[in-house]
Amino acid sequence: MTADKHASMQILRYSEHDTARWVAEPAKNPARTAFERDRGRLVHSSALRRLSAKTQVLGPSSDDFVRNRLTHTLEVAQVGRELGKALGCDPDVVDTACLAHDLGHPPFGHNGERALSEAASGIGGFEGNAQTLRLLTRLEPKVLTVDGRSAGLNLTRASLDAATKYPWAFEDRPVILDGRRTHKFGVYEDDLPVFEWLRDGAPDGVKCLEAQVMDFADDVAYSVHDVEDAVASGRMDLAELAADEGRARVVEAVDAWYGGVVSAQDLRDAMARLDQAGLLLHGFDGTRRALAALKNLTSALIGRFVSAAEKATRAQYGQGALVRYQANVVVPHETLAEILVLKGTAVAYVMAPRESEPVYPRQRRILLDLVEVVRELGPSVLETAFKVDWYASDDDSQRLRVVIDQIASLTDVSALEWHARLCN
Repeated sequence: MTADKHASMQILRYSEHDTARWVAEPAKNPARTAFERDRGRLVHSSALRRLSAKTQVLGPSSDDFVRNRLTHTLEVAQVGRELGKALGCDPDVVDTACLAHDLGHPPFGHNGERALSEAASGIGGFEGNAQTLRLLTRLEPKVLTVDGRSAGLNLTRASLDAATKYPWAFEDRPVILDGRRTHKFGVYEDDLPVFEWLRDGAPDGVKCLEAQVMDFADDVAYSVHDVEDAVASGRMDLAELAADEGRARVVEAVDAWYGGVVSAQDLRDAMARLDQAGLLLHGFDGTRRALAALKNLTSALIGRFVSAAEKATRAQYGQGALVRYQANVVVPHETLAEILVLKGTAVAYVMAPRESEPVYPRQRRILLDLVEVVRELGPSVLETAFKVDWYASDDDSQRLRVVIDQIASLTDVSALEWHARLCN
């Protein structure tokens, strides 16, 4: 297919409203679609590069095999791109959303997110997804407005909307989402103007199809790959899920972390199905044969989950290109239960046990210390871009947000270095 033909097909599926940018730009290369340009900007961004030194589940320095936040992101993008393409979404829109979905995570992953949420509780909180939007539309340098302010990467409306996993502000967040309570939100108060622009014409509180594909791909990737990392690093043996004790442990973990989504019996049925399908690896010993079997297992699980969602979505919405608000991703209940089994396995054998390890409260203390000392020292320690933001701030609340932005941008390694230098 020629570039011109591909671009014309994109226009048929997506309107000029979808391809609009917050700051109007001329198309420099008509052979490239607007969405290809979006993806290129993400790939070349410094925010994406920093993910290589940020925690996924285990710290990036804990093991040469385990995923970091960047490798997880690349895997989500591959899964999401294939599912999105199968449903008729523009692959570059989904790819961009997947590449962007974790940009806002601070040092030390969700553990660091908890610390910054505490530090920012008086100014609207901290949330990785809201920080992602802030990066895309303000903090990551690429395009300036006519009055000289940063417009971030200035992505198209469709790509920004696809990257918005929780399309509501802190004050508007739902108490219940997908059957369980949530504290997550997708925009801070001072980013509402661009958020309202990108959501123009969208139903309130509803994710577009491309965002749903990204969200599902994220669930699939981390549920499967966290288990793969746990097996390969010797933290668990999947064969334990064939025994009653192991299954009870997983059911308990799912109830504690994801309670209310599926029943205990559904989870037990899901484990039985996975076992009968040969998808619970037995006897992993670290040899190349065992590593190959583990890799083939992850491929089979991903294929199983994605195929089930594609078939269920097509069964409800028929054939043809599905984009934006024309459809929702349909995940069969059995598939959801199987994904939750893998999530619960990672919780039971990796995530819950680590909560008692001394390093995790220490990580939160490091970030809280940094917030305190950087807030006190201000411009003398901020990086130049954030120093400009500090001087442009009108009050202490805005200056605290600048401090939070600076610390959230750090990697695990640089956070430790800053703490050693500033907090002795």
